[in-house]
Amino acid sequence: MAQSLELLLIQFLMPDNDARRQAEDQIKRLAKDPQVVPALVHHLRTAKTPNVRQLSAVLLRKKITGHWAKLSPQLRNLVKQSLIESITLEHSPPVRRASANVVSIIAKYAVPAGEWPDLLPFLFQCSQSSQEDHREVALILFSSLTETIGNAFRPHFADLQALLVKCLQDETSSRVRVAALKAVGSFLEFTHDGDEVVKFREFIPSILNVSRQCLASGEEDVAVIAFEIFDELIESPAPLLGESVKSIVQFSLEVCSSQNLESNTRHQAIQIISWLAKYKSSSLKKHKLVIPILQVMCPLLAESTDGDEDDDLAPDRAAAEVIDTMALSLSKHVFPPVFEFASFSSQSVNPKYREASVTALGVISEGCLELMKDKLEPVLHIVLGALRDQEQMVRGAASFALGQFAEHLQPEIVSHYESVLPCILNALEDASDEVKEKSYYALAAFCENMGEEILPFLDPLMGKLLAALQNSPRNLQETCMSAIGSVAAAAEQAFIPYAERVLELMKIFMVLTKDEDLRSRARATELVGIVAMSVGRIRMEPILPPFIEAAISGFGLEFSELREYTHGFFSNVAEILDDGFTQYLPHVVPLAFSSCNLDDGSAVDIDESDDENINGFGGVSSDDEAHDEPRVRNISIRTGVLDEKAAATQALGLFALHTKSSYAPYLEESLKILIRHSGYFHEDVRLQAIISLKHILTAAQAVFQGHNEGPTKAKEVLDTVMKIYIKTMTEDDDKEVVAQACMGTADIIKDFGYMAVELYMPQLIETTLVLLREESACQQKESDSEMDEDDVEHDEVLMDAVFDLLPAFAKSMGSHFGPIFSKLFEPLMKFARAPRPPQDRTMVVACLAEVAQDMGAPISGYVDPVMPLVLKELVSSDATNRRNAAFCVGEFCKNGGDSTLKYYGDVLRGLYPLFGESEPDDAVRDNAAGAVARMIMVHPEAIPLNQVLPVFLKVLPLKEDHEESMAVYSCVCNLVLSSNPQILSLVPELVNLFAQVAVSPVETSEVKVQVGRAFSHLISLYGHQMQPILSNLSPVHANALAAFAPKS
Repeated sequence: MAQSLELLLIQFLMPDNDARRQAEDQIKRLAKDPQVVPALVHHLRTAKTPNVRQLSAVLLRKKITGHWAKLSPQLRNLVKQSLIESITLEHSPPVRRASANVVSIIAKYAVPAGEWPDLLPFLFQCSQSSQEDHREVALILFSSLTETIGNAFRPHFADLQALLVKCLQDETSSRVRVAALKAVGSFLEFTHDGDEVVKFREFIPSILNVSRQCLASGEEDVAVIAFEIFDELIESPAPLLGESVKSIVQFSLEVCSSQNLESNTRHQAIQIISWLAKYKSSSLKKHKLVIPILQVMCPLLAESTDGDEDDDLAPDRAAAEVIDTMALSLSKHVFPPVFEFASFSSQSVNPKYREASVTALGVISEGCLELMKDKLEPVLHIVLGALRDQEQMVRGAASFALGQFAEHLQPEIVSHYESVLPCILNALEDASDEVKEKSYYALAAFCENMGEEILPFLDPLMGKLLAALQNSPRNLQETCMSAIGSVAAAAEQAFIPYAERVLELMKIFMVLTKDEDLRSRARATELVGIVAMSVGRIRMEPILPPFIEAAISGFGLEFSELREYTHGFFSNVAEILDDGFTQYLPHVVPLAFSSCNLDDGSAVDIDESDDENINGFGGVSSDDEAHDEPRVRNISIRTGVLDEKAAATQALGLFALHTKSSYAPYLEESLKILIRHSGYFHEDVRLQAIISLKHILTAAQAVFQGHNEGPTKAKEVLDTVMKIYIKTMTEDDDKEVVAQACMGTADIIKDFGYMAVELYMPQLIETTLVLLREESACQQKESDSEMDEDDVEHDEVLMDAVFDLLPAFAKSMGSHFGPIFSKLFEPLMKFARAPRPPQDRTMVVACLAEVAQDMGAPISGYVDPVMPLVLKELVSSDATNRRNAAFCVGEFCKNGGDSTLKYYGDVLRGLYPLFGESEPDDAVRDNAAGAVARMIMVHPEAIPLNQVLPVFLKVLPLKEDHEESMAVYSCVCNLVLSSNPQILSLVPELVNLFAQVAVSPVETSEVKVQVGRAFSHLISLYGHQMQPILSNLSPVHANALAAFAPKS
C-alpha cells in the first residue's frame, strides 16, 4: 500500500482537476483499511517534498480516530514515536504544525487511557529546548491539547503557568513569544475554575509587553491577539482583571490614539474599551478611568477618515459606540465631562470639533437622559446653534442629535417645541440632502410624542412634507414618510383634511417593484397603517381593500423589510377594524406564519486551521467529527430576518386579540410558534412572543366559550402561558422581556381572577421574591466589583412591572393576601431605603397604597413601619412622590384601623401644605383631598372638622385625578346627609361645588346622583332660605342640579 499511496498523494497535489479527483477517490477507498495509518506515518517521515509530508499528516488527522482502536500496541507506539520525531526533527513549519494536530487527536484517546505517559514530560522538555522551533511547536501543542485533554493539565497548572510566563518573556524569539500568547488564549478558554482563572492576572504585564514589541516591529496582526485575550478576560464571569484593568485601558488608549496603526488594530483597541464599559463598568469607575477614556474618545469623534475606509472600522464611529455604552452604564460619571467637551468644542474654529460636540451630545442622550433633561436649556442652545452652522457636516450632526433627543428625552423635550420645531422646519429647507434627511428623522422622532401642541404647526408642516414627498430622491422620501406618520399620530382626527392626499400618493409607492424602490414601498405601507389609525374605522374601512391587496402582493418580492412593515400595517388595520378584520385572516395569517418560520440565516465565519488550505482537500471526510468541529470565530445574524420575525410575532397576537373567536382556525399553530419564540435567541422576538401569548389567551377564552370541552382547552392554554411567564421571569436575561412577563401575569390575574391562577400562586410568589431580591437572571450584576452606594439607579422598565404584581395579588385575594404579603414586605421596603433613588421610593409607596386599598384590614400590621416613610415623602421635591404619598396615607388611614389614629395629627400637618398656593400640581392636591376624605369617613371624631372642612372644600372640585372622585364626593355627601353641623355652616360653598360637579363632563353619573341626593337634603333642610344662593347660579348650573335632584 505504501508505494501506491505515495503516488496517489503526489497525484492529489497536481493542478489537473481530473487527476486530483481520481486520486481522491482512490485515497478514500484505501483509507478504509487500518493499514493506511502506518503507510501515512511512513510518508510523513520519508516523503521528499514537504507538501506530501503535510498531506500525509492531514489525512492521518482525518482517519486516525476510526482506526486507532484496531491498531496493535506496537503500531500505536510506532505512530506516537514517528509523530514526536516529526515535531522535533522536521524542518518545515506547516508539517510540524500538521503533525502537532495529529498528536492532539491521538492524545484525546491515549492520555486518559494512560497509554502516553511521556507526552506531557516530552512537551515540557521541548518547551525548555535551546531550539526555537521546538519551543514554538511545544506551545502550539499545548494550545491544541487544551481542546482535547485539558483535564490532564490540571495537576500541572502551576508549572504550565510558570512556563507560559517564561515563554512570553522569551528574549531570543518573537515566534516563541507569539506562540505563548496564543497558548495563553487557549488556556483561558479552557479554564473555568475561579481560583485558576484569577492566576491569569499574572500574565497581563507580559502580554502587554509582547504586544508592544509586536507593534513596534510592525507585527500588528499578532498584537491583536492580546486584544482577543483581553476580550475573553473581560467577558469571563470570574473577577479577572483586578488592578490590571488600568494597564489594559492605558495600552488600549495608546493604540487607538496612534493614527499610524492599521484601522483594524485601532478598532480592536477601541472594542476592548467598549467591552470594559459594557461588562466591567464599575471597575472603570473604581480605578478612575472614565475621564481618561473620555479624554481620548471625545476627540476621536473629530478624526477625519479617508472615504475608502471601511465605515465600521472608522475610529469616529467606534468611539461614538464606546461613549454610548459608557453613558448607558455610567451616566452620572459620563455626562459632566462630555458636556464640558461639547460646550468647549462647539466654539472651535475646526468644523470637525464643532461636529464632534453635537455628535457627543446625541450619542449620550439615551444613557444620560435624566441628567440631560435637567440641563436641556444649555444642551439645546448648543445643538440649535449648530443647526445654523455654515458647515454642512455640523448641521447634519446637529439634526442627528436633535433626532436622538426627540427619541430619548421625552416628554420634557416636547415642552420646548416652540424653539425646536421652527428650527427643524428651517432645516428641512437645507441645501444639503444629508441635513434634510436627518431633519426629517428629527421631525419624525419629535412629533411622535406630541399631541395637540402640533396643531398650530400642522399646515406649514404638511405643506413642506407633501411637497418634499413629490420632489425628492428616494431616501428623502422615505424619511419624509416617517415624519408624516409621526405628524398623523400626533394630530389624530385633525389629520383628516390631509389623509386623502397622503393615501393617494401612497398608492403610487405601494405598487413599486424595482429592488431599489422596495424600501420606499415598505415605508409607504407602514404610513397607510398609521394614517388609518389616526382617521379611524368609519373613514378607512370602505377604501382599504386596494391597499390590503397591494400589501399582500408585496410578499412576492422577497424583501425582508417590506414584509416586516407589512406585518405592522396588518396589525394596525386589525386594531381599527376589530372584528371587521376577520375577512382578511385567511390571506394574512399564513403570511405571518411563513415569516415566523423563516430560517434565521445566521451567517457564520468558520476558522479553519491552515492545513486544510493545501489545494483544498476538504473532500476526504473525517472519522472524528467531534474534533473536526472548527472554532466559530464570528456569528453575525441577518437582522432583517429578526425584525421581520418580531413584527410577524406581534401581528399574530394582535390578529387574535381583535378577532377573538374568529381566530379559532389559527389558534393552535399560533400557540406553537409563540411557545417556540418565547425561547428564541434574540430578545426582540422573545418580547413580542411574551406580549402575544396574553392576546392568544384572550382569544382562546372567546374561542372555547360554550364548547363542551371548552373549559379544559382554555385551561390548557392558560397553563401553557403561565408556565412560560414564570420561567421567563426568573431565567430570561433581558429586563424588558421579564417586565413584559410580569405585566402579562398581572393582567391575567386581573382578567381571570384568583381561581384561574391559584395553582401557580406558590411559584408566582417565589418568583416575585427572587425579583424583589434582584436575584433573577436579568438582574445579575458584574462580579468584578461591588456596585458603589451612590450608583444605585432606578430600574424603571423592570421594577415598575414587578411592583404591579403585588396589587394584582391583593386585588384577586383581598384580605387572604395578608400571610403572603408578610413575606414580600421586607424585600419591598428595601427599595425605599437609602441609597435608593426617589423614583424607587415612590414606586414602593404607590405599591403599598394599592395593596392597602385591596387587601384591607391586614394592612394595619404595617402602619408603624410605613407611616414614617410616607410622611417624609409628603414633603418630597418631586410631585409624583407627593401625589403617591398622599394617596398612600389616605388608604392606610382608611384600612389601617385604630393603629393609624396616633398619626392623624402628623398626617394632617403633612397634608396641609398640599392644599395651599405653594403646591403647583393639581394631581397632588386632588390626592391630598382624597386622603382627608378617607380619614373623615373612618374617624370623623379624630378630625377638627371646623378647621379642616373650609380648607378641604376650597380645593374642590377635583381638577385632574378623577379616580379620587368617589372618595371625595362620598365624604362630602355623607356629611351633608347626616346633617353634620360643621358642614352645614358652609352651604353656599356646597351648592357651588355640587353645581360644578353636576355639569362636569368627566364625573360619572354615580357621583352626580350622590351629589343630587345631598343637594335635595339641603333643600329639605333650608327650603326658601336657599333661594338667594340658587339665584346666583348660572342657568346651566341650576338646570344641571335640578336634573340630578330627586323629585319630591
